[in-house]
Amino acid sequence: MTEKVWLSQYPKEIPHSMTYENIPVQSFLTNAYEHSPTKVAIHFMGRDVTYKELYESSLKFANYLRRLGIEKGDRVAIMLPNCPQSVIAYYGTLFAGGIVVQTNPLYTERELQYQLADSGAKVILAMDILYPRITKVLKETEIENVIITAIKDYLPFPKNLVYPFIQKKQYGFHVKVEHKGLTHVFTEVLRTSEATPIEMEFDIEEDLALLQYTGGTTGTPKGVMLTHKNLIANAKMCDVWMYQCKAGEEVILGVLPFFHVYGMTTVLLLSVLKGNKMVLLPKFDVEQTLKAIEKQKATLFPGAPTMYIGILNYQDLEKYNLSSIKACLSGSAPLPAEVQEKFEKLTGGKLVEGYGLTETSPVTHANFIWDKRVKGSIGVPWPDTEAAIIRSSDGELLPPGEVGEIAIKGPQVMKGYWNRQEDTAMSFVNGWFLTGDIGYMDNDGYFYVVDRKKDIIIAGGFNIYPREVEEVLYEHEAIQECVVAGIPDAYRGETVKAYIVLREGKNVTEEELNKYCREHLAAFKVPRQYEFRKELPKTTVGKILRRSLVEEEKLKMAELQAK
Repeated sequence: MTEKVWLSQYPKEIPHSMTYENIPVQSFLTNAYEHSPTKVAIHFMGRDVTYKELYESSLKFANYLRRLGIEKGDRVAIMLPNCPQSVIAYYGTLFAGGIVVQTNPLYTERELQYQLADSGAKVILAMDILYPRITKVLKETEIENVIITAIKDYLPFPKNLVYPFIQKKQYGFHVKVEHKGLTHVFTEVLRTSEATPIEMEFDIEEDLALLQYTGGTTGTPKGVMLTHKNLIANAKMCDVWMYQCKAGEEVILGVLPFFHVYGMTTVLLLSVLKGNKMVLLPKFDVEQTLKAIEKQKATLFPGAPTMYIGILNYQDLEKYNLSSIKACLSGSAPLPAEVQEKFEKLTGGKLVEGYGLTETSPVTHANFIWDKRVKGSIGVPWPDTEAAIIRSSDGELLPPGEVGEIAIKGPQVMKGYWNRQEDTAMSFVNGWFLTGDIGYMDNDGYFYVVDRKKDIIIAGGFNIYPREVEEVLYEHEAIQECVVAGIPDAYRGETVKAYIVLREGKNVTEEELNKYCREHLAAFKVPRQYEFRKELPKTTVGKILRRSLVEEEKLKMAELQAK
């Protein structure tokens, strides 16, 4: 069924389709600068950066890259937490005609070496504390120049003087880098370069803006090729979805890391597109997040369920005023209904679940923020986006109500995987991008994710979807976080195990949970094992790493068999 039945659900304020000018992503910044040069673009730990300063610094960075030999299509790696330098380098790389390669600062040497080598990046910008790690992998990559910056570079006085001492205490060392040879200091880069616009033609349909690597939780990370058109389209879709928000008046909390495509689109791109202010935090810390919302009066807070859960369970929550929040778009993992309800009651704003993948820039679906919402649904496809449920075995389109693989068409869908033609070909069927997620669509066009194809638990011949079990567990008053996984079982093939983090001051036994689950789930879906933990393994954006728990179980089993 390919009819866009969901369009009948759209409020009149959201267009069904849009037009896209043939101008590149960096034009967002040029337009914001020309329209409001003195407006604050970035607030970072007490320091404000105007759109004029952001624009001119980005041009200086771009011209320095050109001086280093970067040409159109060359890759530039950015290995930074959220800070002004990450924004400057992002737009600066695009002004220079380069392709951004977002690199996680938490990467080990092995992970870093793989990504730099695979992307063929020629320049990397990183924090000073990462310099020793970078130097160890250079020989195995095509990196020709390293640019180093520091958190203190954009701290106000006297924080900039104190920070090196804090850094040394925190990490046990302080790195001092000299501006010479193939090593460059960011402050010198800006001081010695010029803010001159670079004339260059772009084909937004074909030219890449970003090489974004998949998380790699289910295999070797792949470089997702996202064009200027992909990123522009998704940012503009996000804009029209938030139709009650006003250009130049919103304050977007940037706690989702920019090296994750979700944070990049909903903060780094959307904020500049609309000339808004972004409040950047280098990492998610509940107390610092609450302070930032209250002091900066943040109106938009894109996040992940674990962030909202962390806030709701913070012991001193009542001390903070969060009433400035208008809207929150949750992604990266399923949003429990209980969390949505409690967060909306707390803030007075709206919290809705969205859905997407790295390969789709990332958002494809969401519930309406101020209009009809359906509990348990990821909502409806965004403007210009088609979605369908496909039978994986033969590519047959399935009718409403039938479970199959979610497939996507739209201007935000990637060009393909970097240097992986076979993987690219396998990801598309008849022009549809196969998400790898299992779900269904109802008669009104609302979509539901049952689970990831690779996470389905097959126990005793029954298909069990972890998300369904997790939703039940999240409704228990004692549970703060949980994840359900299929672990090896000699009799059933796999069996259901629940990993649980309890709320502070709450207790529940395995027997009590078993009784509770049997009241809400079919017997074959009830967890056979429960494990209580202080915390669960997560990615940098708060997505719980189900696969790492499965690998733990396999390792335990192997060790037992070896004895």
